Amino acid sequence: MLNDIHAVLFDLDGTLIDSAPDLGAAADKMRTDRGLESLPLSLYRPMAGAGARGMIAVAFGLTPQDVGFDRLREEFFANYEVRLIEQTYVFEGVSDLIARICHGGLKWGVVTNKSARFTLPLTRAMPLFNTAQTIISGDTMSHPKPHPAPLLEAARQLELAPERCIYVGDDERDILAGRAAGMPTVAAAYGYLGAVSDTAGWNADFTITSPSDLLNLLKIT
Repeated sequence: MLNDIHAVLFDLDGTLIDSAPDLGAAADKMRTDRGLESLPLSLYRPMAGAGARGMIAVAFGLTPQDVGFDRLREEFFANYEVRLIEQTYVFEGVSDLIARICHGGLKWGVVTNKSARFTLPLTRAMPLFNTAQTIISGDTMSHPKPHPAPLLEAARQLELAPERCIYVGDDERDILAGRAAGMPTVAAAYGYLGAVSDTAGWNADFTITSPSDLLNLLKIT
């Protein structure tokens, strides 16, 4: 199935980078600013892949349908924007994975639901992304994942048929988007995973428990 793959596309948060410390801190500041007790990162981490929605749910127990959510979301965005990479780091093994993907002659890129307001300055500030050949944000297209449009746009920018790209992500929406785009999919079981701990129900083509596992799937040495 992976014998004719020419590019690897990745989700961002929870797949390539651990941004949970900065996302959690941005939400937790909203609590402490209101005189509420600070919450541990362990509560924020599983929901970091859901961005503002996930962080506000942890911090205040609110959903996008609740009154006041939009105001809290903008406050969260402002907090996060000033600390994008204060404590964010590349997952262990990812830098080597990307270097070996490039050495093997494959293209690579990022398809995330994070808006360009944050994706672009973050990826410009982190050397890992210097070799990325496409970066698609959550607002690049009119529909974010799980719609296939962002992945199809990434393939178009790489000048490849979708089936020549593989998509790696740590959220069920990533797998749904990849399957809808006609790409082989890989569940990153080392990521945030949302409210679940078992990726089996996502029906990904493959599951990896560390970034280096992808090298074995791609037969890159």
